[in-house]
Amino acid sequence: SGSFTFWLQVLLFVVWFYTCWCPQGAKAAPNMVANISKVEDAQNFHIYYGETFKVIKNAIDGKSYLLIQDNTRMASRTKYCTARIKSFVIPLSNYSVDANLFPVSFFELLGLLGSLKGITSDSVTSQCVMKLYEGGELEIIKKSVPQEFTHFAAHFVSHTDQTQACNFVNFIPMDEESPLQRAEWIKFLGVFANLETRANQVYDSIKENYLCLTNVAASRTKSFKPIVAWMQYYNGIWSFTEEISKFKYVEDAGGENVDDSINKITYNISNPDDLEQLHAILCTVDVVIDETYTLDPVGYNQSTFLQNIAVEDKSCFAFIANQSLWRYDKRIGNSTSLDWFDGAVSQPQLVLADIIEALFPTEKYTTTYLRNIAKGEDVVTISATMCDRNSSTAMNPTIVTCGSTQQTAKGLL
Repeated sequence: SGSFTFWLQVLLFVVWFYTCWCPQGAKAAPNMVANISKVEDAQNFHIYYGETFKVIKNAIDGKSYLLIQDNTRMASRTKYCTARIKSFVIPLSNYSVDANLFPVSFFELLGLLGSLKGITSDSVTSQCVMKLYEGGELEIIKKSVPQEFTHFAAHFVSHTDQTQACNFVNFIPMDEESPLQRAEWIKFLGVFANLETRANQVYDSIKENYLCLTNVAASRTKSFKPIVAWMQYYNGIWSFTEEISKFKYVEDAGGENVDDSINKITYNISNPDDLEQLHAILCTVDVVIDETYTLDPVGYNQSTFLQNIAVEDKSCFAFIANQSLWRYDKRIGNSTSLDWFDGAVSQPQLVLADIIEALFPTEKYTTTYLRNIAKGEDVVTISATMCDRNSSTAMNPTIVTCGSTQQTAKGLL
């Protein structure tokens, strides 16, 4: 009986969906909200529109989110919570987030922090979320107490390997391969708040700025491209990155990834042959971005790096001689939380500008996420006092001046 009821619900939804939906970009039905979002670059979600509802299909987990306008009869009569279909009434009255590597900056760009009422930890890198928490406007919810999640219209998570209640929404931009694909996930969130117009504007400005910077980098006349190595150290082993988005950043900045020319990714420093090979590779590199995780970002410096690569004679390392040894932990909150996993995801144009500066230094551009430990650059500790706007006021994306070899950018708002 239960199984029959479930499949009947699914059948009714499918019939209703395919007889009513209006695909993104198609002519809207007469009563449908005029502002719609069309997914242009992201690969892992799709949006469809009906007269009184929207559907988001998440290609990563196969789930469909049925979003019903709150001023319709359907809102009070329809509720789905199955393995593949969940329904929500929009715009959301409130929401909560799992703070574990969740890019809450997407909500800031939409002006939705005022509706954020719960979070699983205060380990965040948003100064305005910190301000909400310190002002008592934000509740810390315990993952071990599932009942606490029921207080919110939606609970957004970035990890799918946990038991999920009916109001859980999987928001997973990090599974996209390119920086712009990740940034376009602002449209995913905008649909939940009927803020498609704002989401479109933000993404369009970010994409335009990113592509402009890419074109400027491509126009540079150099006899060779700087060689870049993204690498990290863990438990005696150095590894070069295999993350496609990082390769993309280097290519778009006018550089070349060292990984294109090596036949091995990991090197054990306790193995003499591995260590010699690692040193040989590093002697061919112009820029190193050290991704090594540490509980003490403030104390991690060039000496730490040199100790980890077990080198005595560093004379052949061009990236040391030219002072081009970087880390992406410049902006930190609560000692170890990195804004690289938050603001850098929603605003990739700032990351690209940082990498261009690392590859072609002008000494006139202040990086946002990268710090040069070869020059002893310190971290920036984020605090609630740095938030100078109301929680309901949208944060504008930071646009880097583009069109010349010199870069300038206003600070994060």
